[in-house]
Amino acid sequence: MQPYIYFITLAVIFGTIIAVFGLRFLQASAVAGADAAHTDAYRKLASDAVAAQAGNAATLSAIQSDLAEIKTRMTAVEKILKEVE
Repeated sequence: MQPYIYFITLAVIFGTIIAVFGLRFLQASAVAGADAAHTDAYRKLASDAVAAQAGNAATLSAIQSDLAEIKTRMTAVEKILKEVE
């Protein structure tokens, strides 16, 4: 066997091994990048949900105070109506 064929064969074998590991590294890097983007999107979604929850709590508090005022007025109207009868 001639030496240059031997070296070409070794180069192809080692080149294939290096190419496979290189592709696996690139794939793992791409997966990590996608995971980081997904995590950032999830954090933003959670932050938006917390902000919406705080807004809903404030709105609910305002509605409850308005409802308490309406109940007070309704009680006063009922009292007046009973006195009129």
